[in-house]
Amino acid sequence: MKINFLILLALNLIISCNNIIAQIYGCTDPLATNYNIKATNNDGSCIYKDTVINITSTILLPQIIKESSGLIFWNEKFWTHNDDTDINLYSFDKTAPSEYTAYSITGTKNIEWEELQQDDEYIYIGDTGNNANGNRTDLKILRIEKKSLLTSNPIIDSISFSYSDQTDFMPTGANNTNFDCEAFIVSNDSIYLFTKQWITLQTAIYSLSKTPGCHIATFKGQYNINGLITGAFYNQIPPLVVLCGYNKLLQPFLFLLYDFANFDFFSGNKRMIYLNLPLHQVEAITSINLNTYYLTNEYFSFGKFSIQPMFHEIDLSFLLMNYLEKNK
Repeated sequence: MKINFLILLALNLIISCNNIIAQIYGCTDPLATNYNIKATNNDGSCIYKDTVINITSTILLPQIIKESSGLIFWNEKFWTHNDDTDINLYSFDKTAPSEYTAYSITGTKNIEWEELQQDDEYIYIGDTGNNANGNRTDLKILRIEKKSLLTSNPIIDSISFSYSDQTDFMPTGANNTNFDCEAFIVSNDSIYLFTKQWITLQTAIYSLSKTPGCHIATFKGQYNINGLITGAFYNQIPPLVVLCGYNKLLQPFLFLLYDFANFDFFSGNKRMIYLNLPLHQVEAITSINLNTYYLTNEYFSFGKFSIQPMFHEIDLSFLLMNYLEKNK
């Protein structure tokens, strides 16, 4: 009996040692400059070359949605909204945005609608913009029952929130706060806010309940994006977040987050992709198949110079193919 016990103990020690040896932490992405072919566990250390990519196609948006700030694909149509005053959602086909259909979100106000997301049952509109003075106390996310929206009699409730670490509500002046938010994603049980930090050019993540009512958005962490985040797309399996935004020179970018653990979004790969669209104020992003992505930019003018509102298609398959194939 004693000999058998010692044999079993020795076998367990050998197996445990083999498991420890087998787990090698490092960069697991072959596209990274510091890819470690021996690594079995991604430690979030991947480094990438500067990348600039071209847009696949672009089409003009109608002037009625010249301030497009959110974007989803649902019911075989793209859906968007303006970021100020207008309380309509607009659906359109990607080949003919001018042939849109407007759906009024009756009984609501648009103070600063900045994001549009969805799950199986609801559409979520983020009245989360806070760049005017950084001191809003009426931040909310509207939740609309999908079936009711198509009947022109939308059933609406709201998720009101405040930030767990915002204690100063003195007016900051325009574009001078770290508590602006134009991007969030929706998971099975939570909402995750990605802030637009005008002062630090970082983004902070806050978690928030999906349940209607008044809630505290809990700080989860932050990352130095070196830019202003304006939109987000999320895929649960395999885990992937694609953020869009621009820097202070109006150079638009995408920021890819993938191969992260649970909802620790910055624990995996983090890759900046610049878009060959100078001076375009990119505000929203979505995808249909995880390889092709769609973005909108707002109308922008400076003196006699102007950029029209556009709907863009972009191919990211060459950047994400390995990851998506590996994690089918």
